[in-house]
Amino acid sequence: MTSTSTPPGLARFNALEEHAAFAALHEVCASTAWAERLLAARPYATADELYAASDTATAELTAGDLAEAMAGHPPIGRPRPGDPTSAREQRGMAGASDRLKAEMLELNLAYQEKFGHVFLICATGRTGEQMRDAAVERLGNPPEREREIIRTELGRINRIRLARFADED
Repeated sequence: MTSTSTPPGLARFNALEEHAAFAALHEVCASTAWAERLLAARPYATADELYAASDTATAELTAGDLAEAMAGHPPIGRPRPGDPTSAREQRGMAGASDRLKAEMLELNLAYQEKFGHVFLICATGRTGEQMRDAAVERLGNPPEREREIIRTELGRINRIRLARFADED
């Protein structure tokens, strides 16, 4: 049985003053353009409406907007101290061996040198080995291909974060 009522977290978000709603969205994604697009489409009756707005906003991000969004993500294997979101999302690296952590550090540096930004991947549910293998594979991509992969990964991350946000009691 599906409920037609607005999830509690989403109802709270809809009721927030604009500056507080923007701050909440900015915690989900560091892109100002993305947050402004989602803010402009409030109120949302369902989480699916919120996800659709996020998908549309993510698809419309410019290269500069994507760079701003990526700047809000720490490197894989190095979650921000005191940041439960990045620690939770990167849980797959938490128990990684020192060797795997060292490999990931080297891959992060090589990726950043090649593309000029952090290696972005939706880490939720992935093992350290899966993230390492993805980094190795993606280092071979041309910048245009990698930008579209980043857009897809950012969309996945945003949806996961929005789902947690919308369902909060």
